[in-house]
Amino acid sequence: GGNQTHVTEFTLLSFSLGQPLLFVLFLAVYLATLLGNSAILALVFLDPQLHSPMYFLLSHLSCLDICYSSVTVPKILANALCPQATISYGGCLAQMFFLMGCAGAECALLAVMAFDRYVAICQPLRYAHAMSWDVCVAVATGCWLWGMLDSAVHTFLASRLAFCGATRLQHIFCDVPPLLRAACSNTRPSEVALHAASIFVGLSPFLLVVISYIHILATILGMPMATSRRKAFSTCSAHLLVVTLYFVTANLNYNRPSSGYSPAADTLISTLYCIVTPMLNPLIYSLRNQEVRGALWKAV
Repeated sequence: GGNQTHVTEFTLLSFSLGQPLLFVLFLAVYLATLLGNSAILALVFLDPQLHSPMYFLLSHLSCLDICYSSVTVPKILANALCPQATISYGGCLAQMFFLMGCAGAECALLAVMAFDRYVAICQPLRYAHAMSWDVCVAVATGCWLWGMLDSAVHTFLASRLAFCGATRLQHIFCDVPPLLRAACSNTRPSEVALHAASIFVGLSPFLLVVISYIHILATILGMPMATSRRKAFSTCSAHLLVVTLYFVTANLNYNRPSSGYSPAADTLISTLYCIVTPMLNPLIYSLRNQEVRGALWKAV
C-alpha cells in the first residue's frame, strides 16, 4: 500500500506518430470513416426506399462506427502533435467506457441484423410482425443500453485498480488489457469480467449470427430462381463480411494469449479493430448492396 500512487495521467508508449506520414494516414482514415458513415445515415434518412428495418439497423451501425472512431482517433491525432503522448486518468476511463460501450452495442446489433435477414429470407410472411417499427426501436435501444451496461462494469472495476508509479501504457489508447498489465493491485475481478463479457457480449451474439446464416444459406440454396438467390446473397454477403471483420478483430483484441502480443502487433490489432473496421463498413455496404448503390446514384 505504501508504494501506491495517485495517478493523474498515463503515458502511451506504443504511440510514435511523430512522423507526418502516419499522422496524415490516421487523419485520412478518420475523415473517410466520418464521410462514409454520414453518407449512409443521410441516404437512409432521405431515400424512402431505404425506410425499412434492415436500413434502420444499418443506420445505427453507422452511428456506432462514427462514435467508435471519435472516441479514439481525435486523441491519437492530438497526441501526434505533442512531444509525448499522454492522457489524463479521467480521460482514460472515459475513453475506455465509451469504447467498450460501442463494442458491446455493436456485437448485439450485428446479431439483431442477422436475425432481421433470417426472418426476411426464411420466414417472409412473419417479417412485418417480427420486425415492426416498435420492435426495431426497442431492440436498437436495447443494444445501446446493453453496451453501456457492460462498459459500466468494466470501467468501475478499472477505477478500483492501483498503479505503483507505473503510469505507462503499452498502447495507443486506453483499453482494459493495457490497464490490467500496468496495474499493481489485484486484477482478478477485471479479468473475470473480461472473460465473462467475451462469452456473453462477444461469443453469444456471434453464435446467433452463425445459426442465423446457416438457416439463411439452407433457404437460399433451396430457392428455385437464380435471380432470387442472387438478390438474397447480395444483401447477406455484405452483412456477413462486416460480421467476420468485426468479430475476428475483436476476438484478437480481447482474447489474448497468456504471453500477450508484441507492442507492434498489439497496436496493429487494435488499429484494425477500432479504427480501420469502422471505415470499411460503409464501403462494404455501398459496394455490395444494390439498393444503397441505387440510392447513392440518385442522390448524386
